[in-house]
Amino acid sequence: MPDFIYSIATWLIPLTIAIVFHEVAHGWTARAFGDPTAAKLGRLTLNPIKHVDPFGTIILPMLLALASAPIFGWAKPVPVNAARLRNPRWHMVLVAAAGPLSNILLAFVAVLVALALLGPSIGQDQPVALFVMENLRNFVAINLFLAVFNLLPVPPFDGSRILAGFLPDGLRARWYGLDRYALLIMIGLLVVLPMLAPNLNLLGRIVTPPVEWLMTRMVWIASFLA
Repeated sequence: MPDFIYSIATWLIPLTIAIVFHEVAHGWTARAFGDPTAAKLGRLTLNPIKHVDPFGTIILPMLLALASAPIFGWAKPVPVNAARLRNPRWHMVLVAAAGPLSNILLAFVAVLVALALLGPSIGQDQPVALFVMENLRNFVAINLFLAVFNLLPVPPFDGSRILAGFLPDGLRARWYGLDRYALLIMIGLLVVLPMLAPNLNLLGRIVTPPVEWLMTRMVWIASFLA
C-alpha cells in the first residue's frame, strides 16, 4: 500500500470514529435529560455522512494543510435545545462533558484491545496486524487529543459550555454571545498566536502534556486488566 494512502487510512478511520462518537454522545445525553431534538432530526446515528460539515470537516482542513498551518476542523454539531432539558443549566454542563468523556472511554477501550492483541510479536510479514495496531495507536492519540482539546474553556469548545454552567446568569448569557466569534478565536489561538509567539503554542504547551499523561496512565491501568 503506498505510504500516503496507508497514512490516510490509519488516520482517517480512527478520526472519523472518534468525531462521530463525540457528537452522538452529546445527543444521547441530551435525550436522556429530556431533549429529543437530535433524535428527531436523525442525528443519533453512527453514520459519518450525517455529521460532516462541508466547510469545517473538508474545506478548512484542506486549506490549512496546503498552507502548512496547524490543521483543525469540526463536525456538524449535534443540535441541543437547552430549554427542553429538565435542568437547562446543569444538564447542559453534562451534555457538553459527554463528548470528551466518550473520547476518553473510547481511548481506554482501544488501549485494552491493543494490549490484548499484542500477545505474540507483530512482524513485517503481518501487514494486516500492523495496520490494525497502527489504527489502534492513532485511535488512542486522536481520542485523547479531542477530549483534552475540547475541554479548553474557550468558545466554541465543550469546556466553554462546562464553564458557562458555573457563571452567574447575566455573565453566562454574554459568554454564550462569544460563540459568534468562534472561528476567529480558533484561528487566533491555533494559527496566529503560535506565529507571533512560538512559546505560547497552545497545542504544544497546554494540550499535549495532559494527553501524554492520560495515555501513560491508561497503559499502566490497562496492563493490569488485559
